[in-house]
Amino acid sequence: MPSATAPLATDPDITRPDSHAVYIGYWFVEGADQGRAVLDEIMDAWDSTPRPDGILSVAGYLSTGNDVVLTYAQCTDDSVYRPFTRGLNLPAGPASTDPIEYRLHRDVLIDPTEPAPGAMVAASFDVDGSERQRSIVEAIVANVEGASAEEQAGLIAAHFHLSLDGSRVLNFAEWTDDEAHIEFLGGELSRRSLEIANEMPGVRPLGFRRYHLYRSLAV
Repeated sequence: MPSATAPLATDPDITRPDSHAVYIGYWFVEGADQGRAVLDEIMDAWDSTPRPDGILSVAGYLSTGNDVVLTYAQCTDDSVYRPFTRGLNLPAGPASTDPIEYRLHRDVLIDPTEPAPGAMVAASFDVDGSERQRSIVEAIVANVEGASAEEQAGLIAAHFHLSLDGSRVLNFAEWTDDEAHIEFLGGELSRRSLEIANEMPGVRPLGFRRYHLYRSLAV
């Protein structure tokens, strides 16, 4: 679960209907203290700068390994995010990636009545084009939806995002807690999903990280 000292935060509504462009960025940090400091710097910059219409939310996460900070930003379209963030005083110290632009493609809602997730898991795939993006999502969705309730235990929802350039698929999945995801990793549903990805031509699994929400802002 998130640290007791973390500021209050609300998980983003990933399925909100007015979100049409998603931007995911990463900062690579050395330990929890630096991770929280980087997140505070990012979120303070967002909070202190007037946000234009079209920016809906931003959420900041720290990986359970305390080595990666992830930001998840939702916008109404692709015209506002990059002009806005170019004017922010964002951290210059740790290595980071240029945020990747995604579109939410498909959701699997296992237990939407579950309270706020205790963990988010970001699993990525490197793929060869838009057709492979859709193929791997459909195959994994079929596997998850066809699994038993026991195999799905702890999974609240899986949200599949496709990068605009056709090179990435991201499954941003909500879990009840870390322990449920750890147990899933040793089960048959996880094994079958990985087998599907490894055997599909033009798809290369890049692994996953588990995250806890630290701070968020929303309109």
